[in-house]
Amino acid sequence: MPQVLRVALDTPLRRLFDYLPPAAAGAGPLPAIGARVRVPFGRQRLIGLVLAAADTSEVPQERLKPILEVLDARPVLDSAAIELLTWAAQYYHHPIGEVLTGALPRPLRFGAAAVEVEERWLATDAGARAGADGEPRRAPKQRLLLTFLIENGAAPAGILDERLGSWREAARALLARGLIASAGIRIETLPSPEARLRAAGPVLLPEQSAAIEAVASGFGRFGAYVLHGITGSGKTEVYLRLIERVLAQGRRALVLVPEIGLTPQLLGRFRERFDAPLAVLHSALSDSERLGGWREAWNGRARIVLGTRSVVFAPVPDLGLVVVDEEHDASYKQHEGGFHYSARDLAVVRARHAGAPVVLGSATPSLETLHNVAAGRYARLTLPRRAAEAQPPRLALLDLRTSAVRSGIATPAVLAIERHLGDDGQVLVFLNRRGYAPTLLCTACGWIAPCRDCDARLTVHLAAGRLRCHHCGADVPLPARCTQCGFAVKPVGQGTERIEETLAALFPGVRIARLDRDVVRRRGELEDVMRRMSSGEARILVGTQMVTKGHDFPNVTLVVVLNADQGLFSTDFRAPERLAQTIVQVAGRAGRGAKPGEVLIQTEFPEHPLLQSLLAEGYDGFARAALEERAQAAWPPFSRLAAVRDSATTAQAALGFLTDARSIARRAPRGVRLLGPVPAAMAKRAGRFHAQLLIESAERARLHEFLDAWLPEVEALRSARRVRWSLDVDPIELF
Repeated sequence: MPQVLRVALDTPLRRLFDYLPPAAAGAGPLPAIGARVRVPFGRQRLIGLVLAAADTSEVPQERLKPILEVLDARPVLDSAAIELLTWAAQYYHHPIGEVLTGALPRPLRFGAAAVEVEERWLATDAGARAGADGEPRRAPKQRLLLTFLIENGAAPAGILDERLGSWREAARALLARGLIASAGIRIETLPSPEARLRAAGPVLLPEQSAAIEAVASGFGRFGAYVLHGITGSGKTEVYLRLIERVLAQGRRALVLVPEIGLTPQLLGRFRERFDAPLAVLHSALSDSERLGGWREAWNGRARIVLGTRSVVFAPVPDLGLVVVDEEHDASYKQHEGGFHYSARDLAVVRARHAGAPVVLGSATPSLETLHNVAAGRYARLTLPRRAAEAQPPRLALLDLRTSAVRSGIATPAVLAIERHLGDDGQVLVFLNRRGYAPTLLCTACGWIAPCRDCDARLTVHLAAGRLRCHHCGADVPLPARCTQCGFAVKPVGQGTERIEETLAALFPGVRIARLDRDVVRRRGELEDVMRRMSSGEARILVGTQMVTKGHDFPNVTLVVVLNADQGLFSTDFRAPERLAQTIVQVAGRAGRGAKPGEVLIQTEFPEHPLLQSLLAEGYDGFARAALEERAQAAWPPFSRLAAVRDSATTAQAALGFLTDARSIARRAPRGVRLLGPVPAAMAKRAGRFHAQLLIESAERARLHEFLDAWLPEVEALRSARRVRWSLDVDPIELF
């Protein structure tokens, strides 16, 4: 028997910790690899995961402590999960314990049972005798429940809910008399019901069939496929047909979507098509709901596992297919906390480890993905036509320099909205700025309402009567007068709330819906907006980036993009790519049904090469030109980046730590460059000062070799104690 168990703990230390088996203290059986254990750690008791067993330890035997408790008979992380998470910890240079524990639902991190305990009710011997005598005669609900349990045996509470309705009060009375009893049954694994098809799909286009056959021919082995289909081309139908085939083979599918908002719509399509258990995991669920979804996947019942970013870590036995919808979306990159992983990239790694194909779907694939296609690492499958004979929308630029504008909407756009409403179409108006106005201005003294904790202005939220910071969450009452001179103040600029107000004034009687994060804060509100658009109750939809996330509005015939210029002159080299993707994605909401679509893009720079390229050659033309520019400048995907970001209570401390970190990197190998440090574009945010140091190399291996050697020295710096810092490998946003 091994003498030492190596345990990963949720600490910032980049190592495993050695413990004696619990049997040494008479505490129980040897835990399995991937099982949770409770261990002493200094004065604390922590929950960790067993990763390895060994005969010896570098720690003297007398200093080793025994594991206190084994929490799982069956591992919560199988060998495939451990392999993926270990790879991720190494690639992103993050402590293994934080990576492994972070992959589990929150209740499991604090000791909740992984195995579901199902409540079941049964008749006792006394109950069986009483039932045979027709008891209890004067309580029909009690007699009904007792008879059901006698005839059917032990029954779960869910079955009793379904068959008997309100039975709990009767159960309490029978329980008190000893006629029935309840017991908890541990559900280790569940038989996975055979997946059945509820309904057949539509007739496929030839290119859809070709894409399905290309991927299906690779079932049982790894292959990465980029499903590049224009908006409305039927990518989801391709996913559904592939999943149908995977389920028929007795295997399971993992599906990633970028936004919580996409989950209900996609979930609806899956449930319409498949009569198969489906687990859903995303951050809007409660802890208990997420644990329930995780259990459905872990115990083998779920045949399809669907969710947002963190679902890439979900337990999916017999994985046969991975799908990443809208693979270009920035939401797949984890920005919060210290573990800055890309769920899209990890989905590819997971598929490789599982020997399964991965499908990366998008109308606007990321430049990194297109570069992988060009290099032969990924296969490209194209869907150049819209499904159901729908036609691509017509795009046109509206020159704001020569048009009259009312509250951000040009006169030609107003006339187009009127025309499409008259033709019984729906209209989508896109502005990627929520709130009423981005600025509150005093026209007398020039005062602008600032955020006290950020280098930013407060946004006006008129309906709520508040000024809010969209960076730190500060929230103050909306003043009626200037706090400096007492003169009247006015909102300047447009947000979605103001655009909604303007459209209501221009088109009285026309119902308008709004889709932004202010509207969909509570559960069910997103579905309500979708319902109003689908039913035709709302004729105009005003929205932010949320409307670009793959939502299907078949009756939308006009899309108006109010401010296309925000990303044209950014210092971030990825800004043009994001802008092009946004324009193409939002334009794709138009004309998805039988009626033709029109897209109007308002701009003060109609001659800009990016806009001209999109109009003339579409996203493919833009991507070719953008990749050429990236190659000339040696930016990703033609180089590799990592970013060290920090924050401190003073700007001096933030820059000081990064300066120290750079100074100890003088021994950087050839081909590795350090750029900076520099303050963030918004240096002060949430009361702290932010800065960044970039590390760049033409070779991935050389970059990681440098990080492996450098990071322990950075962690040992005295100045590191005065800041909060993290490493972001393959950053997708720069200051």
